[in-house]
Amino acid sequence: MSVSVPVPPSPQQRELDSALPQPRDRHPRPPGTDSGAATALKAPLQAAGSATLAGAAALERLRDWPGDHRVAVGLSGGVDSSLTAALLVAAGWQVEGLTLWLMSGKGACCAEGLVDAAGICEQLGVPHHVVDSRERFQAEIVNFLVEGYGAGVTPLPCSRCNREVKFGPMLAWAEAERGIGRIATGHYARVRHAEAGESLPVPGDARGRHQLLRGLDTQKDQSYFLYDLPQEILGRLVFPLGELTKSDTRAEAGRLGLRTAEKPESQDLCLADHHGSMKAFLDAYLPPRPGQIVLGDGTVVGQHDGLEHFTIGQRKGLGVAWSEPLHVVRLDGALNRVVVAPRAQAARQGCEVGAVNWLSMAAPQAPITVMAQVRYRSEPEPALLTPLPASEADQAAGRPHRCRLDFKQPQFSITPGQAAVFYAGEVLLGGGLIGRICPELPKSMSQ
Repeated sequence: MSVSVPVPPSPQQRELDSALPQPRDRHPRPPGTDSGAATALKAPLQAAGSATLAGAAALERLRDWPGDHRVAVGLSGGVDSSLTAALLVAAGWQVEGLTLWLMSGKGACCAEGLVDAAGICEQLGVPHHVVDSRERFQAEIVNFLVEGYGAGVTPLPCSRCNREVKFGPMLAWAEAERGIGRIATGHYARVRHAEAGESLPVPGDARGRHQLLRGLDTQKDQSYFLYDLPQEILGRLVFPLGELTKSDTRAEAGRLGLRTAEKPESQDLCLADHHGSMKAFLDAYLPPRPGQIVLGDGTVVGQHDGLEHFTIGQRKGLGVAWSEPLHVVRLDGALNRVVVAPRAQAARQGCEVGAVNWLSMAAPQAPITVMAQVRYRSEPEPALLTPLPASEADQAAGRPHRCRLDFKQPQFSITPGQAAVFYAGEVLLGGGLIGRICPELPKSMSQ
């Protein structure tokens, strides 16, 4: 006769349980996860008053959405993802909340976020699942950042996190464990699915492609961070907030009485939110590496406390007294030097871009004109994009597309490690990681 002996909870489960609220009833952990929680199903929310025009339009779009109306909603515990779940529930979708446990401790991605995500699911009467993704996040994002900053580049973690930690793994988990083939998030972006018919005009072949579009709220548009998603993921995404403004989101969340309606915005980078600042995060992982701040000719003009605390284009906070304002133009990892120059010498004409992901159109075979954005908060600028042959390293990494960007006007913030993202109007064509900086135009363009 066999005897069933209860298995004591793991340290990870005890840590998670201590962070989450404890409703009266909880579903068992979903199979295949080390840490999972599901809140008890309760009566849905009662809305106060009529929806805003933008909210009503979003509900109509969701009700008319073709195909399966089962979806896993990525919940961070913020107002954007909370309203995403609420709109889908109100539109009649079968919703399950899914939160990735990325870090232990305080912050939007940690205990506070887990508590609010669980609370929203309890409020909406939908299941909530927590998947322990801390090891993946450490390997793919934390280690990636530390290595990049240590080498003197300024890495972009958010687009990498979206591809390697969030969207792909979330969809894989939802399909394998819950039989759900769609993911929804609170990103301010839009997708024009291939099934919608003729694609929007782009300078290349877009036949049969899903297209990623900017969010309607230009102040909150997050398409820049989504450039590296594969087509197969893009086709499974739902962005209910893509045509809402942030004020619309707050108004709708308040109307629905969501517990996160007035929750303050978190910092753009969750690691900064978690550690208190990006400097604190870097100081926790990198030893002090003081060095020199120099002009291009090697003249020493100051001292620094670590390359990781500087970025290309930076003017303030250099700690340098000079006859005119100086800008960071290069981080020399080999010599541990911050290279600065007056504004007249700080602009750069272009750059090479590697690991390019062509999203809303096929890779071009000849030069095209694009609007290129080299920082999340920078304005897109007109540039000539010229395809380049892939290197052996590109081929080995499975990222065979590379190009050169030459801007119409010189730029001050082209930064190795950051993304250059290409647009045609509201359509995001693709993007990649900035590598070598090109100080001048090629001879063929300068003549």
